[in-house]
Amino acid sequence: MDMETLRKWIAERDSISILETVDVFTGVRSALRKFDFVIEAPNWTRDGKRLLYNSQGSLFTYDLQSGAVQQIDAGFATDCNNDHVLSPDGSQIALSHFTNADATSRIYTLPFAGGTPTLVTEKGPSYLHGWSPDGKRLAYCAERNGQYDIYSIAVEGGEETQLTDLPGLDDGPEYSPDGKFIWFNSTRTGLMQIWRMEADGSNPVQMVAEDANDWFPHVSPDGRWVVYLAYGKNDVNAADHPANKNVEIRIIPAEGGEPRTLTALFGGQGTINVHSWSPDSRSIAFVSYQQKENTP
Repeated sequence: MDMETLRKWIAERDSISILETVDVFTGVRSALRKFDFVIEAPNWTRDGKRLLYNSQGSLFTYDLQSGAVQQIDAGFATDCNNDHVLSPDGSQIALSHFTNADATSRIYTLPFAGGTPTLVTEKGPSYLHGWSPDGKRLAYCAERNGQYDIYSIAVEGGEETQLTDLPGLDDGPEYSPDGKFIWFNSTRTGLMQIWRMEADGSNPVQMVAEDANDWFPHVSPDGRWVVYLAYGKNDVNAADHPANKNVEIRIIPAEGGEPRTLTALFGGQGTINVHSWSPDSRSIAFVSYQQKENTP
C-alpha cells in the first residue's frame, strides 16, 4: 500500500462528510447531506441542478432537489482523486485518475453521461484543476524533473506547455471566465499564497498576501469574486493541504482587495479542491468533516 492509498484509507475510516453550501453574500450555510465516509470536491453542474463529487475512487452526482445520489460510469477510472472539472458546456468531465500501470495520476476526459475515459496527459503525475472557457485547454499541476509547476495542454492531448518555472510548489490553476488569466497558489514567497498570471504564464501578480497558507482559488462565473481555502500560518507546512484541520473559506474581489471570511469549518483536503461556484455566482458548495471518534 503506497502512502497516498494509506492516507486515503485512514481518512475514509475515520471521517464523516457533510455536503454543504454557503451563500457568499449572507454567509448562511445549508447542510445538504451527511455521509458516513469521505466525499470530496463538489462541482456544480452548469444547469444548477446537481453537484458532482468523488468518493472512494469513483464519481457521483447529488441531485439538489431530490437528494438522489447516482454513480457516474467512468469505465476503468476507478481510482479517481479530488481533481475533476466540467467542460464549459457541461457535456464532459475531465478528471485525474491513478493509472493502474504505475499508480501515477494522469488526466482523462469522458462524457458526463458516462463512458470510457480518454487519456489526455501521457506524462505523470498530473493533477487537473482548470478547463479554459473556450473548451480547448486544460490547466494542471505536474511534477516534472522533481519540481511541481503549472502546465496546460490541449483537451485532445499532445505536447504540454509549461507555464511556471520557479523553485517551490505552484498548484491549483484555474482560468478566469474570460480566459485572460489563470489563478493559482504558490509557495514562491515562503507561505502558500494566491496569485494570478496571464493565460500564457506571463506577468504573475500576487493577489493575496496574508499570514496564512492559502489554496485553491476559484473564480465566480460572473468574474467578480474569488474564493479560496485558508489554513493557519503555523498549522500546516506551506506545501501541504491536509485533511482534518480548522480552516476558513475566504473571498476577495477578483480585481484584488481585503479578504473576508465566508465561513470557518473543520476540513481542508477535499473541502473545495475544485471549482465549486453555483452558476448564478451566489453560492459555494463544499465539504466539511467530522472525525468519527468525536461524534456520538
